[in-house]
Amino acid sequence: MDTLTLPGLSGPASISIDTWGMAHIRAASPRDAFFLQGFNAARDRLWQIDLWRKRGLGLLAADFGPGYLMQDRAARLFLYRGDMAPEWAAYGEDAEDICTAFAQGINAGVDLVLDGTWPLPPEFAVLGTKPAHWAPEDVVRIRTHCLSRNAASELARMQVHRLADAETDLLRVPLSPPVPAQEWETMSDAELPPDALAVYELATAPVTFQHDRLNATLEEAHLWAAVDARKAVQRAAPSMEGSNNWAIAGSQTDSGRPIMASDPHRLHAAPSLRYMVHLSAPGMDLIGAGEPSSPGIMAGHNGTAAFSLTIFCADQEDVFVYDLAKEGRAYRTTDGTEEFTELTETFAVKGAPDQSLTLVFSRHGPVVYSNGTSAVAVRTVFTDPGTSPYMASLKSMRTTSVPAFREALKTWGAPSVNMVYADITGDICWQSAAYVPRRNGWRGLAPVAGDGRFDWQGYMTAADLPAIVNPDRGFVHTANEMNIPDGWDHAADPVGFEWFEDGRATRIADVIAQGGARDVAGSCTLQCDSFSAPALALCKMLPDTAPAPARDLLRGWDGHARVNSAAALLFEHWLSDFLRPALLDRVTDDPALRAYLTPGNIPTVARLLDGQHPGLAQRAGLDRDGLLAETLAAAWDATCARFGDNPADWRWGDLHKGYFDHALTPLGGTHDVGPLATAGSSTTVMMGHYEARDYHVRNGASVRMVVDVGAWDKSVWINAPGQSGLPGHRHYDDLAPLWAEGRYVPMLYSAAAVDAATETRIDLVPQGV
Repeated sequence: MDTLTLPGLSGPASISIDTWGMAHIRAASPRDAFFLQGFNAARDRLWQIDLWRKRGLGLLAADFGPGYLMQDRAARLFLYRGDMAPEWAAYGEDAEDICTAFAQGINAGVDLVLDGTWPLPPEFAVLGTKPAHWAPEDVVRIRTHCLSRNAASELARMQVHRLADAETDLLRVPLSPPVPAQEWETMSDAELPPDALAVYELATAPVTFQHDRLNATLEEAHLWAAVDARKAVQRAAPSMEGSNNWAIAGSQTDSGRPIMASDPHRLHAAPSLRYMVHLSAPGMDLIGAGEPSSPGIMAGHNGTAAFSLTIFCADQEDVFVYDLAKEGRAYRTTDGTEEFTELTETFAVKGAPDQSLTLVFSRHGPVVYSNGTSAVAVRTVFTDPGTSPYMASLKSMRTTSVPAFREALKTWGAPSVNMVYADITGDICWQSAAYVPRRNGWRGLAPVAGDGRFDWQGYMTAADLPAIVNPDRGFVHTANEMNIPDGWDHAADPVGFEWFEDGRATRIADVIAQGGARDVAGSCTLQCDSFSAPALALCKMLPDTAPAPARDLLRGWDGHARVNSAAALLFEHWLSDFLRPALLDRVTDDPALRAYLTPGNIPTVARLLDGQHPGLAQRAGLDRDGLLAETLAAAWDATCARFGDNPADWRWGDLHKGYFDHALTPLGGTHDVGPLATAGSSTTVMMGHYEARDYHVRNGASVRMVVDVGAWDKSVWINAPGQSGLPGHRHYDDLAPLWAEGRYVPMLYSAAAVDAATETRIDLVPQGV
């Protein structure tokens, strides 16, 4: 047990770190609890949150040099610049106080590092930098780490329509519900280059480190302004970031208590994006997952109610195109012309003089492209108050009834989410929450003129969006599917059209309805479910002319992508390296078009092969049986060559590996975690999305959580690769093997259970006591 005198603390407190690395914070007041949450984030994740802050505020070049100047400029274009009063108010009456305490706690941890009491995390030493102090506003003004919506997809759709047609674009991303052909009459007729949104992609990209970038000169700064397919700063692959969650009423569980489950899907990294924490103070007892750079939690429970979120695929941004006037200083509108707003900002640059760069804004938002005759701006909810990612959790996480929960979500701005809820009274609900633009006469699916005809008419909020409370079937669930109810007028009130129709939601509903998740263990099994309905649908199409060994193996497969499955290995290898590429070859020989369609949306591919897109099939000159037989034969030969001639020796896990990258690996760092054999695929509840170039799983659930509502100590969680962000610490990667195997650890809540599992305890006393 360590005792530490901590300036800024108001009363005695403690941090108990349990066997699995979760910090249980006990404080004399809620203010001290949030102070210590910031302090603990500095203890465990200082380099990570320091980098996130500098990225979001556009301060990277000061630490890392000219190679980061363009990313700084891009970030500042999307930094919240509005009045802080409505910004704070959106997150709750005490949000400013909470963020102030949280920032002060981080700063207390930074001070201990700077004075040598705590060791400097190794990444700072490698890069020759130091952590900086935080202001309360830093917590909320940063928007660029939020999951963005469809600006990039709008531009890509414009390009595909110019190169092909609307049906071909469905191979890139399907639309649900279908959109009438006249929708595309609203599309701008400007000729935009494929990289017209490069600045926006740069603003939302993570920070990458390469020797050439760190050594770039001021003259080379402009070269570091593009983003590759993995969103490394050096065009972006279709996003697979999604999630699953559900709440099951006690009438459908063995215990009679509700169950809430959550497994958000995001890019994998070391350290993890998420962080588990337990905050206890008089009147408040919260436990669950959040992001280490933000106070509170976004998924977990408060001792009365459990809650979690997935992405609700509402469209929160649009691309506006301007016809320039007055030598580029203004743009034409239906009323005449309107001048751009220009701001000049100063950027500190390591090894060079401070640089002054101009930021340009239209009435819609940041201008990200101009060629002298046309310009492009992104209109996004990010520029409005109340849209700091997840910060409305500060209200919703403390609610203890369905009405209060739904009321708190009325000011949830971003990202757009499906919130599920369950409490000890037995109530459950689903509420979609977001600021969703009201578009008059168009659906927001392609770039449009910025002359005023397509301006947003305010927002829909959670008060206007669908919800379900205590349904008769006894559960609510979401998996990023199109869950707008029947009867919704998608023309008058368009919400979104780019959903994940990958079968996860149907699978979850089927398993729960059939009694497969009646206890915590059942929900854990469902979170780790490796069944793929799209995979089985494709296997059922195999013709008798396909090679017998391969055909029989896949026809006899149950559709589960288990680690030890030979059929899963063959199927995924066939799908990713042979079937989809061959189909795209038949659709087009234009490399520019092919780049937009790759790798080919799996549900659209399955529907095309099932005869549901006749125009697209005609374009491809599709001979379904021939394509399936030919590509499966090639896949069989390639699999035999790589894994041997005996399918009994094949294992999907020999190819499909979980992997957590560390940002300093390109500099020779050795802090990556993996590879780890893992189950699942891109279309399973256990999301294991991979790139065919190496089959490494870099996108899926890192945090999984199942909450037994009311019997809190029976809840479980996992956070891979581990809780700590300190390379070499035992909690840096200790949970990764358990995660890969689909295992969990206890989510301890009661004081007795926490004390029994405490590995390390830090007692904290205020200065002067």
